[in-house]
Amino acid sequence: MSLCTRRGLDNQPAIVYNGSMTSNMHTYIERAARTEVLDGLRANPAVVLLGPRQSGKTTLARSIVQSHGNSLYLDLERPTDTNRLRDPEAFLSMHTGKLVCVDEVQRVPSLFPTLRALIDERRRNGRFLLLGSATPDLLRQSAESLAGRISYVALTPFLCSEVSAHAGRRPMPMSLWLRGGFPPSFLAHNDQESYRWREDLITTFLERDMPALGFRVPAEHLHRLWSMVAHVSGHVLNASALGSSLGVSHHTVRSYLDMLTETFMVRILPPFFANLKKRLVKSPKCFVRDTGLLHVLLGVPDRDALYGHPAFGASWESFAVEQIVSAARGWRASYYRSSTGNELDLVLERGRTRVAVECKSSSAPRITRGCQQALSDIGATKAWIAAPVSSAYPVEQGITVASPQEIVDQLARL
Repeated sequence: MSLCTRRGLDNQPAIVYNGSMTSNMHTYIERAARTEVLDGLRANPAVVLLGPRQSGKTTLARSIVQSHGNSLYLDLERPTDTNRLRDPEAFLSMHTGKLVCVDEVQRVPSLFPTLRALIDERRRNGRFLLLGSATPDLLRQSAESLAGRISYVALTPFLCSEVSAHAGRRPMPMSLWLRGGFPPSFLAHNDQESYRWREDLITTFLERDMPALGFRVPAEHLHRLWSMVAHVSGHVLNASALGSSLGVSHHTVRSYLDMLTETFMVRILPPFFANLKKRLVKSPKCFVRDTGLLHVLLGVPDRDALYGHPAFGASWESFAVEQIVSAARGWRASYYRSSTGNELDLVLERGRTRVAVECKSSSAPRITRGCQQALSDIGATKAWIAAPVSSAYPVEQGITVASPQEIVDQLARL
């Protein structure tokens, strides 16, 4: 593993270590999922780390394996490692006392029954760390074979907390918003290099990764739908309208969206539902999860183009919603919209606690009457306006303007 100097947030020198960035104080950027993985290994025989390609799963797993000591790492994209598992029971039985990490485990779905037998034969927590993209085969095989023996951890691209925690302050997340959170994109030397990397990622994902994951859809069809979703990111999903533009049925659109959702590229946000005496919109919202990929699909190469683009506000909403929902583990997320147009971009519920978030791309946002009425409709105990601000400030009783990261911090204290 090598060290190389690059430029980080605010053009400050940074250190890249095995795919992660640190400040000029040489501190390692911790992934939020690391603690979840370690907790899962302490509590279960197996942990599955799922996430999109290039999000840093291998880097995180290797760091855990190296710190563990008595461990074994297998990458099933390497023929030599795949060959070792031709007789998985015999091979893995030779390494009973080790933490065995298997990367790209979806390539050998028949491995899961063997893992179940080995776990049941000698029950011990922390035996297997399995990495892979979210495929139907992977989820189905692990659910059927390892039920009660496994925990799941989702690794997203970089979050605000991960790129700013080392800095000792809360910088404006402009670079993360523009480039997205995939480490090679965020850590690129400049915006042009980052943009080209994201273009290549989209092409590779559609033409190589999707077929390898078992999805048999023409790349150009999926690319057209993905681009159309980018133009309506943050809007209520109208599958019939998308299907009409593509020349396919709304059922086909739904199946394509399921593929993009299962591979962590699209987020479907369900509508809020409660026993309210109001007519509510019941269709979900659709988001492109990574705003770096969203900007490539919209043709937005740099900051100037972003600020002048018609989708500027929708892009900020996509960024804020993804940052908050990904970091607010344990909260049930939805959005609220009544038939009269009263709307809240994000409603978060945990137990009897219900809070709301409205996303505004202005640093001096105003609260609309519709927002106030929506807060009254759902009975929110706390509300925030997610805006690109450097520090939080109250605007009305119970309503605070704050950055997405500050909202996540306050949610953790509730």
